[in-house]
Amino acid sequence: MEFISIITAIHNGLSFNKIYWKSLQQFTHYPFEMIIIDNASDDGSGQFFENRGCKVIRNESNFSYPFCQNQGIRAATGKYLFFLNNDIVLSPLWDKHLVETCEAHGLDLLSASGIENMGDLKTTQNLDRRWKRIKNPLMIFGFSERNMRLMFRLMYGNWKRFCGRIFDRQKLTVVEGIVGNNVMMTRRGFEKIGLWDERMQSADFDLFMRAKKRSLETGDIQPCHIALGVFIHHFNRMTVKYSTKPKPFADGANLVPLGEKWSAAELDRLHPNNATIRKF
Repeated sequence: MEFISIITAIHNGLSFNKIYWKSLQQFTHYPFEMIIIDNASDDGSGQFFENRGCKVIRNESNFSYPFCQNQGIRAATGKYLFFLNNDIVLSPLWDKHLVETCEAHGLDLLSASGIENMGDLKTTQNLDRRWKRIKNPLMIFGFSERNMRLMFRLMYGNWKRFCGRIFDRQKLTVVEGIVGNNVMMTRRGFEKIGLWDERMQSADFDLFMRAKKRSLETGDIQPCHIALGVFIHHFNRMTVKYSTKPKPFADGANLVPLGEKWSAAELDRLHPNNATIRKF
């Protein structure tokens, strides 16, 4: 059994995949098995990962996010399972720091921080505004690997130093929440709350809601938390613009909006607003 398994669903996005893979190779601490769910890519992305020794599961159509994650789970052997988007850049020792944070707080679900959530509103907004100021003008030059690396370099300068400062400041501090582009789960977590709900395209938030509800009702699992000392860059919906003709989901008829499963009262009660920051 591997210690960690990384599961990533793709539908084209070769430029993103090259940047993602390089950061995995450069910054991942533990040996890992890589499971790629290739949703009918036609730009060579599946072959790209296959040529690098990854386990590639090829779908003949484009399937929804939760459907793909469950495919990956069935193929994974790791103690810790990481569900990562392909449009991210990992930080030095990201996996080691997440595992240490998980074990320090007794967690079964964990995300790294990022542009979407830095643990406080002001910091998050400032970082998000900076990213938009940098990426928006450069997007007119397209989505080549070179252009995206330029955006990234202008955003962070020295990436290792940027991430190092965040870890030095936050260490193993956590706050309730989830960042959907990266989610870590233990095997025990699946035993308690089950697989991803294949009816929910907003499956990451649904996962948070299910864990939070169980934590309140049975107390045998904690809600998902965000590790504030670990930062992962997300190109943040650029893949939607990159793919000019995305194939519709083959299982689209099965998907329902969040509000069909969760009532307004439940959404209000379980949402991670005003969550307490826990330091270690």
